[in-house]
Amino acid sequence: MAFHEARIAVLEARMSDEMADLIRRNGGTAWSVPAVREASLNAAQPVATFVDRLVAGQIATVVFFTGVGVKALLQEADQLGRRAELVDALRKTTVICRGPKPSAVVRKEQIPIAASAPEPYTSTELLQTLSAFEVAGQSVGIVHYGERNELVSAVLHERGAQLEELCLYEWQLPTNTDALRTLVRELIAGQVDAIVFTSQIQVRHLFVIAAELDCSYELTAALNSKTIVASIGPTCTGVLEGYGVTPHVIPEHPKMGHLIKALAEYMV
Repeated sequence: MAFHEARIAVLEARMSDEMADLIRRNGGTAWSVPAVREASLNAAQPVATFVDRLVAGQIATVVFFTGVGVKALLQEADQLGRRAELVDALRKTTVICRGPKPSAVVRKEQIPIAASAPEPYTSTELLQTLSAFEVAGQSVGIVHYGERNELVSAVLHERGAQLEELCLYEWQLPTNTDALRTLVRELIAGQVDAIVFTSQIQVRHLFVIAAELDCSYELTAALNSKTIVASIGPTCTGVLEGYGVTPHVIPEHPKMGHLIKALAEYMV
């Protein structure tokens, strides 16, 4: 088995069971320490206004970043009794997705997708995709993820778009951070063979905890010398590098299965 009973920390929250299963199947021991909690925001009024404008044909293009964001919008509209209106209006709107996750949810509703950003599904690829569409003088709806994407909003604004932005949930630390604190201490002590990062917010939250424990420098040193660090893609890698950490493993494709496979090959 590739992992040889290695102890591998997983910070993923939503897909933690699937990732742990992949690790176990490769002979490792998964230590699940969710680093992020997705907290819904009270967005009934903004969503109602957003649907009003879509139905009236006042929003020409809608940009979806994540599958969670699409689902949250559909659920909010459902609670308002306006899901059918929303879906019908989106079918008449230019819909652009940042990669396969939002695309999958959109397609389930039989909503046509005008374009989807290619790998590795970062803001850079999304902006390149959006460059083919005329947005000057038009209203563009943006359904953000756990935080507002300042870069995409700024570029669209510079191109003359009028933005209709929705933030339906936000990324927060877990209610109880004891497990994260233990993880930081165990990493510094060299008791973790590998750690898997699947989003940049996991990195930031881990270092928030390290800062609270006054051991950020020690964590950076440990991740560079004591523990194998696996990063799912360029956005996550960029944040790690911002903290002075150079990942050992980055998969060819920014997907969970490819990440675990790349880690397994590295650890053979």
